[in-house]
Amino acid sequence: MSESEEELPDNDEEWREILSDEEYRILRESGTEPRFSSDLIDVEDEGVFTCAGCGTELFDSDRKFESETGWPSFWDVYQEGNVETRADNSHGMERTEVVCAECGGHLGHVFDDGPEPSGKRYCINGAALDFESE
Repeated sequence: MSESEEELPDNDEEWREILSDEEYRILRESGTEPRFSSDLIDVEDEGVFTCAGCGTELFDSDRKFESETGWPSFWDVYQEGNVETRADNSHGMERTEVVCAECGGHLGHVFDDGPEPSGKRYCINGAALDFESE
């Protein structure tokens, strides 16, 4: 979409106008893309991963790692406050959901089985992200 400073959509109809069907399903309906379907898994360039819904900077390429889970994975966020977490008890599991702090879009989940120094694995849907290379 555009920079996060611009006005966000007010309703689902407006979100549907600016997002692809897959982006809408993931960001607005908490969907999940199929494993290994995202081109962003293989990105090795320097840059920043932004929210596909609002453009907020979420993850830095320096914090990306190969988790072999089938989704882009990061050991930390780009900047504190750009990402929020909340409890997710759907599908009979206890997980921690990751959302964009600016637009509330569902990004994925965070787990405590990542590499040091954080020990976190932010397992993120590639369709929820855009990549801006440096």
